[in-house]
Amino acid sequence: MVSEKVTVVNPSGLHLRPAGIFCNKAMEYRCQIQFTVGHTTGNAKSVLSVLGACIKCGDELTIICSGPDEEEALAAMTDLVASGIGD
Repeated sequence: MVSEKVTVVNPSGLHLRPAGIFCNKAMEYRCQIQFTVGHTTGNAKSVLSVLGACIKCGDELTIICSGPDEEEALAAMTDLVASGIGD
């Protein structure tokens, strides 16, 4: 299991479009990918889980990967969030 903290820089947070991109990226990996923000933990492969967390700009996400391609998945997910997820 590996984890890393990353700050959300997307000005709108993870609203529907960035949440979809986030989940689609997570689905590319076989490992389990979870996130925590505040006291909320969710499945990074579920759009409803991401939207339900109400992630806003400036929030600190901890991304947790566990499985065969965990290192690669963690790097890709943290880079995606740090890049602003397209916005």
